[in-house]
Amino acid sequence: MLIDSHAHLDMPAFERDRNQVLERALKGGISHIVTIGVDHHSSLKALELAKKHEFIFSSIGYHPHNAGGSTSNILKELSGLAAETKIVAWGEIGLDFFRRRSPPEIQLKAFDQQLDMAADYDLPVIIHIREAYEETLDILQKKTNKHKGVIHCFSGTYDFAMTCIRMGFYISIPGIVTYKNALQVQEVAARIPLDRLLVETDAPYLTPVPKRGERNEPLYVTYTAQKIAQLRHIDFQELVHKTSENTIKLFNLPDNP
Repeated sequence: MLIDSHAHLDMPAFERDRNQVLERALKGGISHIVTIGVDHHSSLKALELAKKHEFIFSSIGYHPHNAGGSTSNILKELSGLAAETKIVAWGEIGLDFFRRRSPPEIQLKAFDQQLDMAADYDLPVIIHIREAYEETLDILQKKTNKHKGVIHCFSGTYDFAMTCIRMGFYISIPGIVTYKNALQVQEVAARIPLDRLLVETDAPYLTPVPKRGERNEPLYVTYTAQKIAQLRHIDFQELVHKTSENTIKLFNLPDNP
């Protein structure tokens, strides 16, 4: 069994053939998918999908791009979903100072608030970081409560990955690892402790080779896992077993949904 720890199944890219995408994933050996909320609307849609399909689980949260909409009232409303059995994490949250679709000060406030809310509900966090590594660490290190979670779609250095791991986080590797020039991500995938490694698609984005150029979908996490097994010089099934075990542990998923 292989787990896609991060996809966006509610997005319009899947409207036309979502059921077929899910069928391909199941037939291809994908045992669980975690579909991710990026704002109030998508969190509701993600939860709706999770309730329809036993092997899908979901998260709630405000992506840094959408941080401007994360008012206190909206976050309170979102927290009302936290007790739902199919909600397994708070995220996707974090900081993105590359695109800056929300002003940095608003991103920082939303990130800080959501970290506290995740801790209140004992949910792991799913963290997005782009061009904001120091700022993210600064916020996490100031928190008195220890957070569990994952740095998703990891694109930082090996040293940064190890800093996050020492803080208790997992590292999730996307299809970027299959790209010829993605040497930094490949080093991270090859060297970090296996018991801290997750795999993901971030579908419909970041499609791995040999499907690059197409829309990404959960089944394609297989190519990512194959590449990482090759980089680590281990058997593919060993990589599948360990990353699935890690994901089940982090998100408290059932072994056989």
